Amino acid sequence: MNTFLLALLFWATVALGNGQTNRGLTVDSHDITVLLNTNESFIVFAKEDLTEPVSVRLLKEHDDHLSLDPESFTYPAGATGNQTVVITGLRAGYVAVTAVDGSNELIEDVYLRVTVAVSKGLIYTSIVFGWVYFVAWSVSFYPQIWINFRRKSVEGLNFDFVILNIVGFTLYSMFNCGLYFFDTMQDEYESRHPRGLNPVMLNDVVFSLHAMFATIITIVQCCIYERAGQRVSWTAYSLLSVFGVVVVVSASLAAASVIHWLDFLYYCSYVKLAITIIKYVPQALMNYRRKSTAGWSIGNILLDFTGGTLSMLQMILNGFNYDDWASIFGDPTKFGLGLFSVLFDVFFMLQHYVFYRHSRESSNSDLTTVTEAPNQTPIEPRHETSEKY
Repeated sequence: MNTFLLALLFWATVALGNGQTNRGLTVDSHDITVLLNTNESFIVFAKEDLTEPVSVRLLKEHDDHLSLDPESFTYPAGATGNQTVVITGLRAGYVAVTAVDGSNELIEDVYLRVTVAVSKGLIYTSIVFGWVYFVAWSVSFYPQIWINFRRKSVEGLNFDFVILNIVGFTLYSMFNCGLYFFDTMQDEYESRHPRGLNPVMLNDVVFSLHAMFATIITIVQCCIYERAGQRVSWTAYSLLSVFGVVVVVSASLAAASVIHWLDFLYYCSYVKLAITIIKYVPQALMNYRRKSTAGWSIGNILLDFTGGTLSMLQMILNGFNYDDWASIFGDPTKFGLGLFSVLFDVFFMLQHYVFYRHSRESSNSDLTTVTEAPNQTPIEPRHETSEKY
C-alpha cells in the first residue's frame, strides 16, 4: 500500500510539474498577419522561471501555407530570455499553430492564429469598405424619420415593416450584448470554439442598439403623425406570435438548464435572420397596391443598397486576399442575406424611379410641398396622399 501511495504521489507531482511548465510558456501575440513571401515573427517566452527545460515543437494546421524557423527548440530551465520564431508566408489562408512538449502534451498558451494575405492594400481596402457600410447602414434610418417629420405623416410607410424591424433589431441586440458583455456566454463560446475569436465586436453592439433607437423613434412617429387608418396587419401579428413562442420556449429551456444560454442567443439570431428575409415584403406589396412610393424614403433604400453592396464586396475581397472562399460558398447565409437585401433594394428603386415615378408627389416623396399650378390653391401633400389612397 505504501509503495502504491508513493507511486501515486510521484506521478501526481510529475503531472503537476508538467502542467505548471506548460502554463509557464506563452507568446507575445496570438494573432499575426503575414503577406505572401514576406516574414513576420513572434516570441515564445516564460511567464516565470522554469524549474526544468522544456522541449517545444510547433505544429501547423496546414504545412503548405507557411514555414516556421525554428519549428522545434528547447527552452532552458530558469531562463528569462526569449525564443524568436520567424514566419514566412507561402500561400494565402488561415493557419492555426499550436505547440507540444517532449511528451507530446499540448502547451496550452503557445498557439497562434496566422493569416497569410495576398496584399496589404486589399487589407486596408477591406477595412475602409467595412467602415463605409457601417456608416451607411447606421445613417439609413434617418431619411425616413426626416420625411415623416417634415410631412407630419407616416402614410406610405408600412407598419408591418416597422414592427418586424424593431423585433429583429431587439433580438440582434440581445445576441450581440450577450456575447460581448457577459463572461458566461463568452466562456461557453470559447469552450465550443477553442482559440476561436468572439464573433461580436463593439461596432456590432453599437450598430444594433442604434438601430433599435432609430426604429423606436419611427414607431413614436407612427403613433403621433397622420397615418390614414394604417395599422399592423394580422399576418404580421401571427408571425410575431410564432417568433415570440420560439423565444419564450428557448428562454425557458435555458432557465431550466436544458440548453445553454448561448443556444438561446443563437435561436434569437435565427429569428432575426428570418425577419430579415421577410421584412421587405410588406412594403413592396404596399407600394404595388398603392402604385406609389410616396411617403417611403428612397434615401433609406439608397443607403441600404450602398451598405449591402460594400458588405458583399468586402467578403469577396477577403475571400481573394485570404483564399477564404469557403466563408462565402461554404456558409452562404451571411452573403445570401446581403444579396437578398440588395435585390430588394434594386426592386424598390425600380418602383420609385421607373414603375411609379409619375405617381409620386410632384417634388418627390421627400419634399413637403407640391408644385402650385397657375391660379390654383396650393395643396398640402399629406391631404393629396389621403385623397389618392
